[in-house]
Amino acid sequence: MGTLRIFEVYLSATTDADDILSEEVRKETMAQVMTDEEATAVGFQGIAPDPQGRARRWVAVSPRDAGFVQSRLDANPAVTGYRGHDVDS
Repeated sequence: MGTLRIFEVYLSATTDADDILSEEVRKETMAQVMTDEEATAVGFQGIAPDPQGRARRWVAVSPRDAGFVQSRLDANPAVTGYRGHDVDS
């Protein structure tokens, strides 16, 4: 058991969700990018549809890599906002 850092990432309407993080970043950090349905399927609870209907993805990463992933989200113009959550796994 450990802790994961989960980023709830909101995207611009024209964004391809595969563009949130590069393949290289995904490999280096072992980040997992998920839809609402995928996040629920792997056990994350309390995920309700965004009330504003925005496109959203969930990015799970180890706390060790969270700062790096956050910097990539900050630099990505397709990301309109995000919130971080710490989750016990």
